[in-house]
Amino acid sequence: MKLLRPVLLNVFTWSLVFLIAFPLVWMIVTSLKPQSELFRIPPTWIPESVTFEHYWRLLSETPFLRYFRNSVVLATTTTLFVVALGTLGAYSLVRFTYRGRETLALLVLFTYLLPSVVLIIPLYLMMVTLGLSNTLFSLILAHTTFALPYALWLLRSFMEGIPEDLENAALVDGATRIGAFRDVIFPQLLPGIISTALFTFILSWNEYLYALVLVNSDAVAPLTTGVMSMLISAFNIEWSLLMAASVMMSLPLIVVFAFLQSYLTSGFGAGGVKG
Repeated sequence: MKLLRPVLLNVFTWSLVFLIAFPLVWMIVTSLKPQSELFRIPPTWIPESVTFEHYWRLLSETPFLRYFRNSVVLATTTTLFVVALGTLGAYSLVRFTYRGRETLALLVLFTYLLPSVVLIIPLYLMMVTLGLSNTLFSLILAHTTFALPYALWLLRSFMEGIPEDLENAALVDGATRIGAFRDVIFPQLLPGIISTALFTFILSWNEYLYALVLVNSDAVAPLTTGVMSMLISAFNIEWSLLMAASVMMSLPLIVVFAFLQSYLTSGFGAGGVKG
């Protein structure tokens, strides 16, 4: 029985990995199939002839690159805003004592629990009043509103795990509050900042509802709404281009994870040695 248990665990684990990875693998395989193999019955699991025609058509014949650029600007700017505001807010909630601090923290969390549908109409009216409707900046503000509350609580939990004595020692040694934050708190908080940045980037990259309501111009549309309007209609779906677009849309998330994964633990222990 002891020998059988690891085998069963491995079988279960790899079966789970296969089930999770299958949609992504099938999407890649379909994007590389020629048009003649797309609707073949039974389907071909491995393309008889690999083609990159769909990627070429997607990049040369459609405004995909414009949508891609808009999404990169949108997700990156939103992430920078959320990380900066969330870090300062978490520092305030943990290190300073003032009346209503816990109430404020609970109110912030409550706003995250509200569904997006409840907030979309007030946000739309606010953007119209401010003259920001149908702009990429309106999406950045909207994405910040729903990503910031969770990011604030996530960073707050990381901040609470940093010993206050380290910061006090730096202040005693003559460091300013900003200097102590930069040299002591920030290195310790780096894993939390990176985790928050990953969460925010993915949330902003995949968001659909706000982009559908706040933006109706093709020039500032992100990938989520741009690809849908470009490749999906009531009478036809461009499956070959849709699969190629889906692969291209997944690449930035894979690159971000691959690049930042090594930094998730690099901040632990940094800045904790008093010089």
